[in-house]
Amino acid sequence: MKTDIEYASIAEAGTVTFLFHRQWLHLVALLLLVPLCWAFAAPALGDGEWLGVSDEGWFWASVVAAIVHQVMVAFIFRAQLGWSILTRAFGKADMIVWGILFMPLLLARPILILGVAMADTGSAELPRWFELAAATALLVPAAYAGYSVGRYFGLDRALGGDHFRQRYREMPMVREGAFAWTSNAMYGLVFLGLWSIALFTGSLAALAAALFQHAYIWVHYYCTEAPDMDLIYGD
Repeated sequence: MKTDIEYASIAEAGTVTFLFHRQWLHLVALLLLVPLCWAFAAPALGDGEWLGVSDEGWFWASVVAAIVHQVMVAFIFRAQLGWSILTRAFGKADMIVWGILFMPLLLARPILILGVAMADTGSAELPRWFELAAATALLVPAAYAGYSVGRYFGLDRALGGDHFRQRYREMPMVREGAFAWTSNAMYGLVFLGLWSIALFTGSLAALAAALFQHAYIWVHYYCTEAPDMDLIYGD
């Protein structure tokens, strides 16, 4: 029976060597970032809670959710690029399945930062005017970048569509909206919203959690996404 399912795997990616390419750096970065951000947050933790969950619980949930999210993305991106693993398992529903796996963990990231912030409000002890001004200054580009991702980049591409379909690889670079300022508005600007949440609430622990998440997304870029892009686009 004829099938129109597209397998967009790349032969050079279909090796165990490429599957784990730069992932040792991913591990090293985690071993450095987790204790560093914990040391930053720890003085503010231990006596707060929100919705019945301790401030420490919220902090570690935000860290673990980010790790689970990015380890999952690293594995699926590499396995999809090398062997079309989700396409072979789910056919044309591959990106729907991927979205179901991806989106809850993505949405959990700001929600868990908010949990940390609400459980630890006021611990940063910065001038309130500065917290509000800085939070607003960061929220504006973050919100505009989020709008630009939806308006110009598209959810399918943001989910890593070029790991699933050839047509996404043939689309031109996005230069509209926040992408006119930076080619990586998602990581460079959208993640500023996490810092904004922490500053609006004046939470030292939430600032530490935002630091972890923002630094860690750049670990993903360097260790997983950049090598993938080099292979896909030949740069």
